[in-house]
Amino acid sequence: MTGALGIYNYWIYVLLMMIGLYGVIAKPNLIKQAIALGLFQTGIFLYYISMAVIDGGTAPVWTTILDGAQKYEGPYDNPLPHVLILTAIVVSVSVLAVALALIINIKRTYGTIEYDEIEAMDQADKRADYQRGQVVDAADDVEHKLEGHHHA
Repeated sequence: MTGALGIYNYWIYVLLMMIGLYGVIAKPNLIKQAIALGLFQTGIFLYYISMAVIDGGTAPVWTTILDGAQKYEGPYDNPLPHVLILTAIVVSVSVLAVALALIINIKRTYGTIEYDEIEAMDQADKRADYQRGQVVDAADDVEHKLEGHHHA
């Protein structure tokens, strides 16, 4: 079955990737963005695993025949993408753990995990600093420090 339904795993990975991409771009909630990033990564994993499989292929292992001899028969699926994806899954879980730790610290600092609310708070702080005549950006900060050393 080589029609559109015969490659259902490709449809699944495209669907997972698009749901993940939509979630990362469109959702303001940081936890939803982290979960969507995980969905996107899962779609990529499925894609690479699907590319390694060939029609009629088996696991690349030695087989023992009746007389006790070992025989190497093919065709075999490519094992390299499977090994690389195993490593990528470990990295993916680590990235998700670090993202959740950062989200916890953001929640403690800002009291919310909604990106638009955090951005509004930061903009309000910048406006208040500007109105008080305080340092506005990094360039002003460097200039302020240089002036302080020059007058000393």
